[in-house]
Amino acid sequence: MGKKATKAADNMYYLARCEAENNNPDFSSREKSAEIIGIDRTRLARIELDTIVPYPEEVKAMAEAYNTPELCNSYCARECPLGRDSVKEVTIDDFDRLALKVLGSLKDIDDLRASLIAISEDGVIEAKEEAAFQDILDSLEKISNNAKALQLWAMKNIRLKKHI
Repeated sequence: MGKKATKAADNMYYLARCEAENNNPDFSSREKSAEIIGIDRTRLARIELDTIVPYPEEVKAMAEAYNTPELCNSYCARECPLGRDSVKEVTIDDFDRLALKVLGSLKDIDDLRASLIAISEDGVIEAKEEAAFQDILDSLEKISNNAKALQLWAMKNIRLKKHI
């Protein structure tokens, strides 16, 4: 990119376009990028300058064009009124680091399973079991986040096609 847009320097859509330019010089200009994505150039500019929030289908088009599936996750976690309360933003690290995170979050799976069985035996979560149940939920969220990060890495790096 010849000239960096300083006003958009920390915008995730602009940063994704800058990253995509490394593999496709067409993304060096907003005009060509907008054409590829299928939206108006001024709309793309307003998205990159944080003056408007993109529509979900625009985010999906950018994610596909730029090969940045993490844009969809970030959009859901940050901007979607429904997702903000239920989607956790994940960070894509290098493969070896992600693999270790997944394995680390799974290392106590047998203890989690045994604890969940013990709590659920009587069909009721008693007050004295609530802390243990919360630990189970926290561990499951960690496993889920690590699995999602690994899935996004695979989609980005080996073109694994799986719905986000």
